[in-house]
Amino acid sequence: QVQLVESGGGLVQAGGSLRLSCTASGRAFSDYAVGWFRQAPGNERETVAAISGPAYSTYYADSVKGRFTISRDNAKKTVYLQMNSLRPEDTAVYYCAAERLGYGLAFNPVDYDSWGQGTQVTVSS
Repeated sequence: QVQLVESGGGLVQAGGSLRLSCTASGRAFSDYAVGWFRQAPGNERETVAAISGPAYSTYYADSVKGRFTISRDNAKKTVYLQMNSLRPEDTAVYYCAAERLGYGLAFNPVDYDSWGQGTQVTVSS
């Protein structure tokens, strides 16, 4: 397993941008698919985006397509989530998670075993 730490959350006005980072410790990070998930109060955890280990495949929720971009730098053991055109409904705690899938990709939270502690994103109207 890997250990994950998220950073980059904060308060931003609607229409603004944030970049979240998920930095891993451990070996063979390029074998791990990584997903970004979010959970708002009273809501279930939902998938935002995911990327395969070699970055050959990505997945985006419909609600963020065209606004968010997931990418990774395996040399730095870091996955990024660039969030543009933020909306108040994007407000949530954002989590990253990793699962060793080789070239595979998963986008269901139950498919991931290693989770970070979360970072708060608040978008004001």
